[in-house]
Amino acid sequence: MTETLKLMAPMLLFFGLMYFFTIRPQQQQQKARNDMLANLSVGSKIRTIGGIYGTIEKLNDNEITVRVADNVSIRMARFSVESVIKE
Repeated sequence: MTETLKLMAPMLLFFGLMYFFTIRPQQQQQKARNDMLANLSVGSKIRTIGGIYGTIEKLNDNEITVRVADNVSIRMARFSVESVIKE
């Protein structure tokens, strides 16, 4: 029994380190992104995944309308927002 535990200890240590260095940070990033998308509001300045900067005009469950220039608005999927620009 003790020898089996000694043989498995490095493998368990490896999986533990893998969890803390890869899986856990990825889960935290996904949670932060979901929070950001849930907290979007009209008037927020954003940058999309495609690099378009604009201001949110309308919000629906899965779509947003973004003003990118005077009299120019585009409709896009909500998940296409990369980040909210803080001034």
